[in-house]
Amino acid sequence: MNSQEPVVDFAPVQPLLASACVHCHGEKEAEGELRLDTLAGALAGGASGPALVPGNPTDSTLLTSTMLAHDDADIMPPDEPLDPSQIELLRKWVASGAKWDSDKPIKIQPRIDFVKNIQPILEQQCVSCHSGDDPEGGLDLTTREMAFDSGAITAFDAADSSLYTTTVAGKNDDSLMPPKNSGGPLPSSMTKTLRMWIDQGAIWPADLKLEKKAKEVGPQVTVDDIELVAQIHAKILATSKVESEADMADYKSAVPLTKAPFQMVAIKGGTFLMGSPEDEKFRSPIEGPQTKVSVDPFWIGKYEVTWDEYEPFMITEASREKHGARKDYDANVHTIVDGVSQPTPPYTEMSFGMGQLGYPAISMTQHAANKYCQWLSAQTGHFYRLPTEAEWEYACRAGTTTPYSFGNGQLADYAWYSANSKEKYQKIGLKKPNPWGLFDIHGNVREWTADKFTENYFELIQDNPSNPYVKPSKLYPRSARGGGWADEFDQLRSAARVGSDEAWKETDPQLPQSIWYHTDAPWIGFRVIRPLKVPSVEEMYFYWNSASGMRY
Repeated sequence: MNSQEPVVDFAPVQPLLASACVHCHGEKEAEGELRLDTLAGALAGGASGPALVPGNPTDSTLLTSTMLAHDDADIMPPDEPLDPSQIELLRKWVASGAKWDSDKPIKIQPRIDFVKNIQPILEQQCVSCHSGDDPEGGLDLTTREMAFDSGAITAFDAADSSLYTTTVAGKNDDSLMPPKNSGGPLPSSMTKTLRMWIDQGAIWPADLKLEKKAKEVGPQVTVDDIELVAQIHAKILATSKVESEADMADYKSAVPLTKAPFQMVAIKGGTFLMGSPEDEKFRSPIEGPQTKVSVDPFWIGKYEVTWDEYEPFMITEASREKHGARKDYDANVHTIVDGVSQPTPPYTEMSFGMGQLGYPAISMTQHAANKYCQWLSAQTGHFYRLPTEAEWEYACRAGTTTPYSFGNGQLADYAWYSANSKEKYQKIGLKKPNPWGLFDIHGNVREWTADKFTENYFELIQDNPSNPYVKPSKLYPRSARGGGWADEFDQLRSAARVGSDEAWKETDPQLPQSIWYHTDAPWIGFRVIRPLKVPSVEEMYFYWNSASGMRY
């Protein structure tokens, strides 16, 4: 260690490694047998020897590979070399001993490009007030020099940068920027991007001058609107012939376009005690107070939706807008099925190597699961959607009142969870079903429901316990049930509840982050239901679009 060098902590270095190195040198991909997501991996190095030699910058290829000429084939990272300020931070860190105070592997973080990701935010949200002869608060954000000289930005430290901290102030805080009456607070996707940009060094081309731009407002226009839903609704009314509960029966079917098989189990309507009793072991307060709830009859998937069913919806040859609409859509050529929004291509293989044929589909957002239901409905002429929390628990309990639907049986006979899953999901249907014939209702993957997740759910449904549904009003959190392959046994109980979180897509490198994928939730999946009663066009539209237009 060079005693003359100032000691550089790991905190400002971690975002650099996360955004510039771990994509190719991490757990999922270790190019050249080199991992840079852990201290042990950096010290061990790869095929070319140690990448990090604390106190010795000249022998640390982690540093020296970034200092090569931009046209050198060995420069790292190859597509977008580091800025001199980032390289200097790395050099000082290595020279001062390369302190690395995290035992957990570094997660991938998107590399923030100023022109693509930051310039639009500043020009649309900030420059109108922070430019000209008399900029508000004396802060001029039109050039890099002015922004940095004002003290609004501290490179590599967003927490000390008012440009960022003022955007995450409370909505009624006088320091909020932009103010509440001028578009604030900004969506979390924007503030998160600002934070990552500053923590990665706040790289800003020195000769680039910003100009005021009009704000982008509202969702993009798409054919996947209420008129399309009305067409699907008309098809469903013409197709669905079962009119009474007495006529309901289990059935086998297949996705018309792909022939992927799926099975549905008929569930009679009824009343049950929802939630867990106060004396249930491992009970959480958000599971009660127990409430007598009634639900109408429906069919529910015998199994969780598999990759066989879901992947043809997720991966298509059509070029799509970010919101999933076909760019080439022509009403004279395409069908109502083609009009349904479908996912844009994922940035990585979304089964994460755990298996596809016969395995449950995972890592989709609730929005993606909703749109799959619409896509399936448009093909079959039957209305499919996600179950509500009440419908899910009713089907899961299958008439039981015990913590699990199998009473006092052995959990390992019915479910895949942390103790027996071998740290991955398993093929559907290998364990015993619940009393109503539903497989993997406990464990394997958590399952989306249609509801907003709220801790006071049971208070909200007290006045209307018939077919309760807590409609989502914001993107997070949404409710999921059943526990998954990575969960402990208590999370697999019939009454256990959990809500989605922004962290479920923390390492999504796309900007803006995708509305289709939860890259950090490889344990979330879903199963579909088909209610006997066909809802109105407006109700159908909301079930399939409860996240449309919301900022991810």
